[in-house]
Amino acid sequence: MPKYVLSLDQGTTSSRAIVFNTAGRTVAKAQQEFPQIYPRPGEVEHDPEAIWESQLATARQALKAGGLAPSEVAAIGIANQRETTLIWDRQTGRPVSNAIVWQSRISSPLCERLKADGLEPLVREKTGLVIDAYFSGTKIAWMLKHQNGLRERAERGDLLFGTVDSFLIWRLTGGRVHATDVSNACRTMLFNIRTLDWDDDLLEALKIPRSLMPEIRPNSGVIAETDPAVFGAKVPIAGVAGDQQAATFGQACFRPGDAKNTYGTGCFVLLNTGNEPVASDNGLLTTVGWQIGDEVTYCLEGSIFIAGAAVQWLRDGLGMIRESSEVETLAALAEDNGGVYFVPAFVGLGAPHWDSDARGTLIGLTRGTNRGHIARAALEAMAYRTRDVLDAMQRDANIELSRLKVDGGASVNDLLMQFQSDMLDVPVQRPVVQETTALGAAYLAGLAVGVWPDLSEIEKNWALDREFRPAMGADQRESLYAGWQRAVKRSLAWAREED
Repeated sequence: MPKYVLSLDQGTTSSRAIVFNTAGRTVAKAQQEFPQIYPRPGEVEHDPEAIWESQLATARQALKAGGLAPSEVAAIGIANQRETTLIWDRQTGRPVSNAIVWQSRISSPLCERLKADGLEPLVREKTGLVIDAYFSGTKIAWMLKHQNGLRERAERGDLLFGTVDSFLIWRLTGGRVHATDVSNACRTMLFNIRTLDWDDDLLEALKIPRSLMPEIRPNSGVIAETDPAVFGAKVPIAGVAGDQQAATFGQACFRPGDAKNTYGTGCFVLLNTGNEPVASDNGLLTTVGWQIGDEVTYCLEGSIFIAGAAVQWLRDGLGMIRESSEVETLAALAEDNGGVYFVPAFVGLGAPHWDSDARGTLIGLTRGTNRGHIARAALEAMAYRTRDVLDAMQRDANIELSRLKVDGGASVNDLLMQFQSDMLDVPVQRPVVQETTALGAAYLAGLAVGVWPDLSEIEKNWALDREFRPAMGADQRESLYAGWQRAVKRSLAWAREED
């Protein structure tokens, strides 16, 4: 049997492909950024063809860099940016418009109407989610209503909806398979997390034809084979998961109480709650982690919309740094934040606030404020927001966090990781393999075809790179966090019109 797994990691700002061996180590990889489209404030789009072309190119580059023929790949795993919404023509496979990205607030007015109509309890009960523009369902409804002719085409059965995983599967199979997995399906606001199927009540409430929706599959299992034209041979597609669930799996968070945080464009904290969904009373999401066979693992999730994207803004919007990696050096020039707090609510605030009208706030500035203070405030914001979520998570699940596993691009930032440990007052553990999103998708695919026999074998692969331990006194920690909470209050409801 081939001993390599190819993982396609389609993210918000770039597409990556990584080849892993049986030890869960990287053999070869490739990455390519693609354009972000900002039609209006609060709206974000992607060109679906740019997603596909960049992902296909990186997959071929990674195989070439590893010196591997397609026949040497046991399976393909897919991890993807979740909630980003695509609609394409069933016959031609061509997208009908740009994809609406998970960050986009374009359907916020529809969400407000749904709340006013009293739909929130039903959505909460069936999906584990809140009504928010973040999720795919209201994006689909917006597209069908506002993009010319789409509703009629959808009702005729001429169109297909998918999150990015579905679109990639469609293209990889030459248009033969229209499918998704439970972890992506549960982020649409149209999926019942108990029946594990599309919910007719919610489809009807949003006026979405069921014919648009993909078939739902477990996360681990052969879904299809690639069209030979794609890589020159048929390769099984055997693992699919939304990026955050994939990262949780890649971090081997297999036991209830295990938690991880991914520091990417946004931050996403997931806590394994076992085989039963745990309802949140504190603004968190109840979500499917993964399904293997008939066994389903559920998680609590806290979604932080803007994290690393704030550093990108310092780079691209303000020109304070040339490369994102320079932010740590710049922040280290300041001994502390100098009283400066940066709430990066560029597209509202997610968990546990869920305020789509919150806006970015930079507060506490004086004549003594310099670039170092602002850079440090941007990094500290990620740690503060993570504490916001984990405090709520511990209340919901009635557990006390003992450690936090971390991954994602910003997890290489030692200053941030130390501050995160200080803010949480628990150890923060960074693994040797930090590409845990891609790794989780690879594990799910490899499990399905026998590259790894079981979860215990995968758990053995997890290795610690560095542990950060708390070094801040309680008084200082709580004083800093109290300042953060004051800053957040200033950002809330900023975009809301005055009565």
